[in-house]
Amino acid sequence: MIQRRKVIIGAMGVAAAAAAAGCSPSGKGGGDAASWVGSAADVEQAVVPVRLSVTPADGNAEVSPVKPIVVSAESGTLQSVTVTAGKAKVDGAMQDDGSWRSTQDLAYGRKYKVTVTATDSAGAKTTEGTTFTTMKPEKTATVTFQANAMVALKEGRTYGAGQPVIVAFSRAVNKNAAEKAIEIKTSPAVKGKFYWRDDKTVHWRPAKYWAAGTTIDVTVNAFGVKLGKTTYGAKNASTRFRIGRQLIAISDNRTHLTKVYVDGKLVRTMKSSLGKGGGTTGANGERISYWTAGGPHVVLGKKRKHTMSSASYGVSDPKDPNYYVSENIEFCTRITYSGEYLHAAPWNRSLGRANLSHGCINLSTADAKWVYNNFRIGDIVDVTHTPRDLPIWNGLGDWTVSFDKYGR
Repeated sequence: MIQRRKVIIGAMGVAAAAAAAGCSPSGKGGGDAASWVGSAADVEQAVVPVRLSVTPADGNAEVSPVKPIVVSAESGTLQSVTVTAGKAKVDGAMQDDGSWRSTQDLAYGRKYKVTVTATDSAGAKTTEGTTFTTMKPEKTATVTFQANAMVALKEGRTYGAGQPVIVAFSRAVNKNAAEKAIEIKTSPAVKGKFYWRDDKTVHWRPAKYWAAGTTIDVTVNAFGVKLGKTTYGAKNASTRFRIGRQLIAISDNRTHLTKVYVDGKLVRTMKSSLGKGGGTTGANGERISYWTAGGPHVVLGKKRKHTMSSASYGVSDPKDPNYYVSENIEFCTRITYSGEYLHAAPWNRSLGRANLSHGCINLSTADAKWVYNNFRIGDIVDVTHTPRDLPIWNGLGDWTVSFDKYGR
């Protein structure tokens, strides 16, 4: 409502005018009183009412929790803005243009109350309250980071030059939407590509092995993002890891030698014995090969002692010629999900001369211990001159595929 105030400019009385006339130089009375008496006028000054604007509007439902709350006052000044959902309070800040904006995401499925106080040009206060409700997804997907399918990626840790970025969603997601939510920054900067292992797990790698000392920052801005027909991101997630020295081991099936290079320099040559070839049939009818798979492998983990048995793929009859059990094998460094390791094989008298293993890379105890102590998750073990290729899904076979054919 427009308020109107009357302001009296001023007036001089008739008596005052007459007294002034008596001082006329001519000595005559009857001067023009009107020239001495000020006019009285009522001057009206309008006070325009405050008009408040709140976004989301009062009563709105299915509001995105990532869209900010914005409050502004037309023909007035904001004094305070309070946003609450039960006992929880939403933070916000005044902007340069005089509006107020929330500075944090909201929550799914909550009712929010916005209370605003503003003043008009005359100092009169106006207070208004509005409410709105955020959307409640049918399903939400959380995000984790993996070094591989068996080991989580640790924040701030150092990994080898073959370690891809691996983002795992807790349920199936739309691949295009998920990729848009993932932000990867590296120093030095490199270009990379996505490869989906399945509809929940995506890898990202550059064209070449990581350079030593590279830092990788990964952010998944999933909260409030529609990742599927009825699935939204549960919350945002981020991590950072670093690449250490660039270690690449090359294990040659023909020469029976494994050579280790650190930052391009040969640091160790080890006599080896790789897969003997041939194979058998697993319990589920699958073909089990005793060739060591060829191509770049990535170190997945290490075990000080490990028992290896043909029963792991279904050959459990001691009478079967392919049956074996090797207990407490020492210094085991794993390179595939199917069970290929670099490990100590003191029983193998053909290191450096012949391939006799069931697919692992046999080493002397001293060499296996050195590998165990010096290799880290993400290091490269490239097996050459073997007739069987490493499938991309068996461990981290990401580097077995040329960059132009990698991913979608």
